[in-house]
Amino acid sequence: MYTLYGISNCNTVKKAKDWLQDHQIEYQFHDYRKQGLTADLLASFEASLGWEKLLNKQSTSWRKLNDEQKATLSKHTALQYMLATPTLIKRPVLDTGDKMIVGFKAENYQHEL
Repeated sequence: MYTLYGISNCNTVKKAKDWLQDHQIEYQFHDYRKQGLTADLLASFEASLGWEKLLNKQSTSWRKLNDEQKATLSKHTALQYMLATPTLIKRPVLDTGDKMIVGFKAENYQHEL
């Protein structure tokens, strides 16, 4: 079974959920805010996708980081920030068991799943 990670009120997560349901693909949803985010789970995302791909530089949370935090960003600090503020992670992250897909575009899901 697939696992979809994100936050409930995110429009992109809602679109991904709708797409999966419309295509009768079973999944479970893991909400970072309700169920939390562990360092091990984040490390598994990073190992599969890379921290640069995971980091959501379009988010409000990113804009709240100060200039020094952004200028001195590294894998280590980015992972610390994402663990402390999961909304810094691009959404959703879909774990198929074989691969992880970050973000949602219907054509990508169609091709990848």
